[in-house]
Amino acid sequence: MLMEPTINKMLTLKLTGMVEALEEQRKSADAAAWNFEDRLALLVDRQWLWKENRALTTRLKFAKLRQPACVEDIDYRHPRGLQRSVMNQLAASDWVRQAQNCIITGPTGVGKSYLACALAQKACRDGYRTRYFYAPKLFRELLAGQADGSLPSLLTKLAKTQLLVIDDWGLEKATAAQYRDFLEVLDDRHGNAATLITSQFQTDRWHELVGDATVADAILDRLIHGAHRIDLKGESIRKLKAKGASPD
Repeated sequence: MLMEPTINKMLTLKLTGMVEALEEQRKSADAAAWNFEDRLALLVDRQWLWKENRALTTRLKFAKLRQPACVEDIDYRHPRGLQRSVMNQLAASDWVRQAQNCIITGPTGVGKSYLACALAQKACRDGYRTRYFYAPKLFRELLAGQADGSLPSLLTKLAKTQLLVIDDWGLEKATAAQYRDFLEVLDDRHGNAATLITSQFQTDRWHELVGDATVADAILDRLIHGAHRIDLKGESIRKLKAKGASPD
C-alpha cells in the first residue's frame, strides 16, 4: 500500500503529530507486532501532545514574559517571607480560573518579577491566555491608544486576556487620564479575569501614587478585596548574587 497519499491527506488535515508517530512506527521493527488499537492509540496520543505543545508555544509567545521562570525553580532558601504553601496554592491556577487577583509587594531585588513570571508561565501551561506588561509600558500604550484612536482595540484585547500581569506598578508616575484608562481596564476585568500586580509600594501608599482619591478608591476596590497577597521582605537577591554570597 502506498502511504504517500495518506500522509499528504493527514498533513492537509494538520495531523502533523500523527504523521510523525506513523513514520516512527513504520521504521520500528517492533511495531508490526502491535495490534491495530494499540497503534491507533499511539497515533492519537502523539497528535494530542503535538497540538497541546503547539498551543502552549502560542500562549507563551503571546504572554511576552519578561524572563524565563517556572514555579518548580523557585528558591525558598532566601529569607524573604515567601511561603511554599502559598505558592503551591497559586501554582494550581485555580485563582486564574476563578478570576481572582494576586498582589506581590516588596523591595527591589527580592524576586517579585520572577514570581509573577513563574505564575504566569504556569497559567500558560494550564491553558490560560496570559499577557505580561511592565507597568510604565502599559501606561504608555494606554496613552498612545488615546492619541491614535486604538484604545478601544487595546481595551478589548486586555479584557479577553485571562491573566494580566502588571509588573512594577507605581514605579513611574502616570497622568490622571492614564489612571482613568487603567481603571477602565480593571473594570472590564473585574469578576471576569485575573490580574497579577507587583509593586515596590505597599497598597496603603497607592492612594498617594494615584493622587485622585476617587480613582484610587475605585482601583483599589477592584484589585485588593479578596486578592491573594504576597508581601516579600529582606535583602536584594541580586545584590547577594553580585557579592557571591549564598542565598541560604
